Amino acid sequence: MMTFSNGLYEGAHKQNYLERSFLKCYMCLMARPREFDTDSALDGAIAVFREHGFEGTSAQMLVDAMGIGRQSLYAAFGDKWQLYCSAARRYGMGECAVHFDALRSGARAIDGIYAMLRRVVETADQPCLGVSSIYEFGASRPDLKEINALLARSLRGAIAARVRDAQREGDVATGLDPEAIAEFLIANFAGIRVAGRGGTDRATLTSLADMALRALR
Repeated sequence: MMTFSNGLYEGAHKQNYLERSFLKCYMCLMARPREFDTDSALDGAIAVFREHGFEGTSAQMLVDAMGIGRQSLYAAFGDKWQLYCSAARRYGMGECAVHFDALRSGARAIDGIYAMLRRVVETADQPCLGVSSIYEFGASRPDLKEINALLARSLRGAIAARVRDAQREGDVATGLDPEAIAEFLIANFAGIRVAGRGGTDRATLTSLADMALRALR
């Protein structure tokens, strides 16, 4: 019977272990998808969807803007609709965060409310994915409707809370409902953005914001 010495056996065992380890690592590397910055890629998709909408955006436009291949796009984000919903969610969360910062600025609550309105005026010439998603789909897509509803609820709550602060400080009429004011201001945001995209000049947009603010007195 052929036998291995301890040295030969240990050497063969070690070689087999190394071969298996190498093969395992190789297979993992081959199966691993291309790595990329998901947030950066999503921001690229947001830019395209903002400008062209869902229907006006092609897969090639997306991969060019995101800097990734189609396989990586579908592996990371699913199909085009899932990517659109992810883009709408990320864009909306970013917009809400900027609105929250504006609301907290200023010595008085009314200053924060006006800062928020002024920021909408200053960016009104830029496409808004939140507004365009509603214009394009309305309430016809439940998943998108839920995303927009959650974002609107968050913004509405923050505005209403700041309105209550302004009422306590004597800058907003106490007879007005803070929740209704929040809805009123959000509707004004959409109107100002649409007017801005339509070419309305800055002075006119500012006057619209001023009138919205005067309605709170």
